[in-house]
Amino acid sequence: MLDLDRTEITTGPIPRVLALLAAPLLVQNLVQVLQQVVDTLWLGRHSLEAVAAVGLTFPLTGLLAAVSIGAGVGTQVLVSQRVGAEGDWRARRGAANGIVVGFAAGGLAGLIVAYFAADIVSLFGASDLVTQYAAAYLAVSALLFPALSTSEALESGFIGWGDTRAALYINVVAVAVNIVLDPFLIFGWWLFPELGVQGAALATGIGYALGFAFGLVLALRGRNGFVLSRDVLTFSRTDCREIIDIGWPTAGQYVSSQSARVGMVWLVALVGGDPGLAAYTIGARVAAIAFVPAIGLQQAAQSMIGQNLGAELPKRARRTTWTGVVMASVGLTVVGVIQWLIPETLSVLFVPDATPTEVAVAADYLRILAYSYWAIGATYLLQAGFNGARRTRTSLIATLLQYWIVRIPVALAAAYLLEMGVNGVFWGVTISNIVAALGLGVYYWYETATGMNTRAVEVAQSEAAD
Repeated sequence: MLDLDRTEITTGPIPRVLALLAAPLLVQNLVQVLQQVVDTLWLGRHSLEAVAAVGLTFPLTGLLAAVSIGAGVGTQVLVSQRVGAEGDWRARRGAANGIVVGFAAGGLAGLIVAYFAADIVSLFGASDLVTQYAAAYLAVSALLFPALSTSEALESGFIGWGDTRAALYINVVAVAVNIVLDPFLIFGWWLFPELGVQGAALATGIGYALGFAFGLVLALRGRNGFVLSRDVLTFSRTDCREIIDIGWPTAGQYVSSQSARVGMVWLVALVGGDPGLAAYTIGARVAAIAFVPAIGLQQAAQSMIGQNLGAELPKRARRTTWTGVVMASVGLTVVGVIQWLIPETLSVLFVPDATPTEVAVAADYLRILAYSYWAIGATYLLQAGFNGARRTRTSLIATLLQYWIVRIPVALAAAYLLEMGVNGVFWGVTISNIVAALGLGVYYWYETATGMNTRAVEVAQSEAAD
């Protein structure tokens, strides 16, 4: 990876800077996907019930992750704006308090979920053994969740500062530890106890804890000007309040989208039966890989936009957003074309045991979904434009409208009123993606034309001078 001078974030060529900031985040997200694959492979050698149990907890751990995502985005935006306003000391103090918010919020949420883990899992009606495994996995994951949320906050501090490589290094350490520990804790290799699914959860928690410890060493020693020196390690209610104010809508946005996806799974199963549900699952797996570049670009853009607003460069922040929209849209369009051309191949690649009927339905979904890939890329970057200006509530409202006002009603109408069956549900996904991109694009143009970024500059400057 090429080096990036931090001053280039506010002065360098926008496409180059965005690409250099996003590259480590792209690798980081791919590393996280690798972790999930390796976890599944080891658990598959334990038992099918173990795999099913962890799969059962995915929606629940996903909702829990909303806490860390909220703390992370709040920290990233606050740090980036302060850095742009040349308030480096306040930026570093904000990062330190972001760690406090991540630990406190993660600890509270984790304790609540751990206490009710058995009751929550029993609602799904799985077999006794799967329910037992799932409750054990969820409880351990929840108790160790503060390690993840604290690490996420520290990584976000680095990203907001403009050092995305540090975030990659922290994740590589966390995932490497997890991958190495998995077989030892799951099967009881060498001197370790045999813990089964609890071992998988414990390995993940230990990985994030050691990843955080590694990141903390980097921050205490100093890296690219980012150092958590003794003078910034002070608790600030103002910093914590701002991080929560910026971050809670992002957490709500994530909860909303995850909840709506649960509703879509129910609808797909109702309309399309097992073939439809298998197709939807295949599409979700393919999309999880396809969207990795856009997610990395979104994270990079949020830092770049925040720093430019802090540096009193509202027009450059706006150009950064639109440049990112073009980059993400073009990139995902290319991915969409490939997906449209070989949907059967992709279906078999991700689910080798799929029946011919499931492959055919999955191919239909992958082709339908491909039409909206450009829109998904645009939406990620438009949300970055709002988030970097502290307008995370706008992203929350947009997500609520996209999923609950457009996607589910359109899917129902297409499936039943137009009698399109499960393909109608699939078209509901694509139409909602396109509507969200166009709506956000028009609204972002209007808001920036009427002074949104200028107002964000004033807030960043007044806060830096406080």
